[in-house]
Amino acid sequence: MGKWQSNPAQLGVLRSLHFMNYSTMVLVVTFFPLYFDDIGFTKLQIGAVYSIGPMLSIFSNLLAGYAADKTKALNRVLTMIFLGQLIALGLLLPQRQFTAIALFMGVFYFFQTPVNSMMDSVSLLAADRMKRSFPSIRMFGSLGYAVGALGFGFLLKATGSDWTMILALLTVAGSLVLSLALGNFQATMRKFELGGLWSILKRKETVYFFGLVILVSVAHRMNESFLAIAMREHGASSSMIGAASLASSVSEIPMFFLLAKYGHRFRELPLLAVASIMYMIRLFLLSIASEPVAFVLLQLMHCVTFAIYYITALRYLQAIVPDEFRSSGQALFGMVWTGLAGLIAGTAGGALYDAFGLSVVYRIGSAFALAAAVGFLAAHFRRQRG
Repeated sequence: MGKWQSNPAQLGVLRSLHFMNYSTMVLVVTFFPLYFDDIGFTKLQIGAVYSIGPMLSIFSNLLAGYAADKTKALNRVLTMIFLGQLIALGLLLPQRQFTAIALFMGVFYFFQTPVNSMMDSVSLLAADRMKRSFPSIRMFGSLGYAVGALGFGFLLKATGSDWTMILALLTVAGSLVLSLALGNFQATMRKFELGGLWSILKRKETVYFFGLVILVSVAHRMNESFLAIAMREHGASSSMIGAASLASSVSEIPMFFLLAKYGHRFRELPLLAVASIMYMIRLFLLSIASEPVAFVLLQLMHCVTFAIYYITALRYLQAIVPDEFRSSGQALFGMVWTGLAGLIAGTAGGALYDAFGLSVVYRIGSAFALAAAVGFLAAHFRRQRG
């Protein structure tokens, strides 16, 4: 076994890859809009650019998952994903016109949106092989997001937003190099059969699970999509909005640590119900919040909503989808989490916001989370009786 293929080395590669990938994410989510604003885009144009991602993720997630399972070379699929991102960013770098930027951001999103589900897929496989917990690997993504939010914020404040694309090129290049050192954790799996995947995905248990995932995901995306708008409406500064984003990413880290040590002691469906109830409470409190500092403090609930929900949902998915279909199942989860939920929250949430105000949007999101909690508990009790 080569030096880079040993378990300790591969663990370091995976953790570093999560760190680097989420450093890129904080640039895309937080600093790209500021860059577009500085080069003269209207808010409508920025919104149009950001609407491309959820639409493309529906196709790109499924394509990446199918390719990974079919070839049994998820590590090389990740390399192609990062190479595609790098090329797209290189094409974006000199652009200043809306049409060209929208086109190349579409190319970038096509390669960027499946990366998290593919990273989670390879990490789950690696964690199982190395006898490690998935949260102990994934928490380095949260650390990368938090460090990036702070470091890039200070750097771009000093240098100006023109460095945004250069920083993104550097972080993606780092991810590409790390992916080349990543081992193939699919090599010993059984042959992929499309019919076998379909038979799993059409089972009532799987369909029911993804139906509940949509409810929680829409609630999550409603918070994510409208938080900055809600805070600005209540007089928050840009730094206060940044503090809210930082609070959510930092709060994940201790919860991931706790889940890594003790999460296996608890059954998945009751934990998913608990996370959904916490989402219900979080969104309801957001609907009545009126001070910027309250929004920041409520983002600390990220640790008992997103952290518990996401890790536990992946654990449950791991239990109902065999390893040879892992990437496809993960891609479907990513499509629901990022694509469908993003489209529903953005379009329906935007329409509700225009018609009734932001409080109503958050309360509907809270009701979705409550419905999901009831659904997860019902599934748990049905399993107990069975």
